[in-house]
Amino acid sequence: MRHLKNILAAIGFLFVIGSLIYAVQDAPTQNEMVLKEHNEKINSNKGYQISAIEIPEDLNFADEAVPLDDPEILERVDREFLVNTYWQSNALLLMKRANKYFPIIEPILAKNGIPDDFKYLAVAESALTNVVSPAGATGFWQIMKATGREYGLEVNANVDERYHIEKSTQVACDYLNKWKKRFGTWTLTAAAYNAGPGGIQKYMNIQKVDDYYDLLLGHETGRYVFRIMAIKEIISNPGKYGFDVEKDDLYDAVPTFKVEVNKPVTDWADFASLYEINYKILKRHNPWLREPHLNNASGKKYVIEIPNKGYYRQSK
Repeated sequence: MRHLKNILAAIGFLFVIGSLIYAVQDAPTQNEMVLKEHNEKINSNKGYQISAIEIPEDLNFADEAVPLDDPEILERVDREFLVNTYWQSNALLLMKRANKYFPIIEPILAKNGIPDDFKYLAVAESALTNVVSPAGATGFWQIMKATGREYGLEVNANVDERYHIEKSTQVACDYLNKWKKRFGTWTLTAAAYNAGPGGIQKYMNIQKVDDYYDLLLGHETGRYVFRIMAIKEIISNPGKYGFDVEKDDLYDAVPTFKVEVNKPVTDWADFASLYEINYKILKRHNPWLREPHLNNASGKKYVIEIPNKGYYRQSK
């Protein structure tokens, strides 16, 4: 009996050892575990991939075709699509703001016979914000002080209508229509908006060409129209370029009503309180008011935008 027990014990020992050897051989190595974890991460990130951008074959600006069969032109177009697609935060902000401001700009362009594509020129100029350039160009349309005054805007320390979106858009339309008559194409007109008509004419005379795509221009103006086209395409077709944007994600304009003022206002903060808003909100809707008061010694009529009740927090 003792002999039988010894035999069974030996068999059991051999079985345990064999199982341990098999388990060790079957267990993944550290390298295999790292590789498995890496592959799982790759699979989980398939929603975001960096890839080349397919350029639309019918790319155009204001219905003027882009010569994409020219490799130099194609590279410049491709650069703007890559830069503006993969600068995702900026592109998303532009989409959000466009929903708010395009409905104001579009009918003014249409009324003046300006192609709808020029609303994207305002995006390229200012990102639809009231910025001031180092040279002093101001507002959505980046209008210089002298140009604003030339086209009828009031520009001084108290009131600067370059910040008035409707009035500045009208000035941009007048400017564009004037130079379209001189240059003949909307593409050259857009370039002239950026570089100035004198600068574009100078380049045309020196280089003896009359097409934007044949001109060797400075860095900014050389990219300008291509950038506008890329912005137009991305904002118009966000899903095509990887942006998951819902209507509720976009910014909306707050409804307003108009109040006429034809005399001096000593304190805009007090004026705002009459409509249950504060100075900040008053300036948000009337950024062309540049000081805390309105001089208006001449009795000129100004139209002030006041937001409807219920859209902003109540001032305390």
